[in-house]
Amino acid sequence: MRSKMIKRLNLLVMLFCCTWVFSQEQIQYLKGVVENESTGSPMESVHVLNLNKVEGTTTDKKGEFEIMAQVNDTLYFSYLGYKSLKVAVTQDMIKFANSKFQITQLAYALEEIILRPYQLTGYLDIDVKNAPINTAGRYRIPGLSSAGYEGGDRTPNAISKTFASLFNPADFLHNLFGKKGIQLQKLKKMRESDELKNLLASKFDREIITQLLNVPRIDLDEILRNCNYSDAFIKESNDLQILEAISGCYEEYRILQL
Repeated sequence: MRSKMIKRLNLLVMLFCCTWVFSQEQIQYLKGVVENESTGSPMESVHVLNLNKVEGTTTDKKGEFEIMAQVNDTLYFSYLGYKSLKVAVTQDMIKFANSKFQITQLAYALEEIILRPYQLTGYLDIDVKNAPINTAGRYRIPGLSSAGYEGGDRTPNAISKTFASLFNPADFLHNLFGKKGIQLQKLKKMRESDELKNLLASKFDREIITQLLNVPRIDLDEILRNCNYSDAFIKESNDLQILEAISGCYEEYRILQL
């Protein structure tokens, strides 16, 4: 009896050790340094994202960073005024610490801008006529609590999109999200990451969202437009607000699918 107990105990210990070793092999971290390609100097506050695991971090004063990664994951480096960099993770990057990644500064050709401020006369009737007009068509259905639905323009196609979203919401949203289900499953994880949310709150270029979701910018705008967000919201909101808008629309689609 005693020998059987010892064998069982040894088996449990072996199983625990194997599980621990396996988990340690699964969780891997990559350490590296980000440099300016022209000067070779380390760069601080560069955003480093693992597009596969939806993990993010930033470089320190020495340009160093550490991030969870596995072989074949894709790292995305982003910094204002520099060309974004995408790199596939290799075994050597994980095995040997302090791999160097260099990003290139962008050269902008500034065009002449002529500012034309509004000339206010002080007469309300005249100033109202000179105010810019939103050309987006917005439609309201009597009896519905919604303030309105914006189709994006004044073409007949815009009206048909609006009515499609009202009277056939499941099919309508399926056309938007049905083929992007795998990509959009990352939305929940993106919203749970404080690091990523802080990053998105300071950005307005949609670059990180399109990379994480693997959705082209034109499709991203179309999703928002067809989910009844105005053109003003699409143009002026920060990336975190855009993320919340897409998440809300996607959650509505998932509820309708149940």
